[in-house]
Amino acid sequence: MNLLPILITLLVIDLECNAAARAKGSRMPTQPIKLYYLPPSPPCRSVMMTARALDIDLELVLTNIMQGEHKTPEYLKMNPQHTIPTMDDSGFILWESRAILTYLVNAYGRTDSLYPKNPRQRALVDQRLNFDLGTLYKRYMDLYAPMLFHGQGYNDEAAEKLNEALGWLNSMLEGRVFVAGDTLTIADISIVVVFSNLEAFGFDFSAHENVAKWFERTKKSLEPYGYEEIDQAGARMLASFLKKE
Repeated sequence: MNLLPILITLLVIDLECNAAARAKGSRMPTQPIKLYYLPPSPPCRSVMMTARALDIDLELVLTNIMQGEHKTPEYLKMNPQHTIPTMDDSGFILWESRAILTYLVNAYGRTDSLYPKNPRQRALVDQRLNFDLGTLYKRYMDLYAPMLFHGQGYNDEAAEKLNEALGWLNSMLEGRVFVAGDTLTIADISIVVVFSNLEAFGFDFSAHENVAKWFERTKKSLEPYGYEEIDQAGARMLASFLKKE
């Protein structure tokens, strides 16, 4: 009996299985993910730091919204809402930074530490992301967007609303190291960009002790993932623009 054809077949199957296992284990994009961005944009900064934490290569496409580069026919075809950041992962288009964060971890995370698979832990991360989107970031924008984009003055009522949200976050942090537990997650990365801006703008949140301590811990945790060059630098760009107004 000629065993050679059988051995060759088994060898091919083994090589194919090993190649598939390596591909599955690497979980890396086949080519760099395009990210349409602007450096000062807080949501863009959260995506860039998350990509760094996941060791994902990004092809950064500078999109100057001040010059209308987000409203070209090509951009509108890709993203009809004409927002940044917008991601293009080999033809898969996605916008809204928090959706991008969850996608990146789900698609390419070697572990689930940044976005746990445990239903209750993930639910906490999701709740914090929704709190950020619907409350914290919104109230930050209610205060600072009119100042940044329309040259308006400081609004004390909007500042009080923002401070109220900071108080709620302070309570959420009671007994926790990070916003959703004892480990860093994408919720921290999404929220920290707001505080980097507040720090650069000179907004005093030191009365919220849990928040202030969390901010220092999170900055330190994100140092290996470009906190200073991505987040802090972007916040300072915005602050310099605010001062010009």
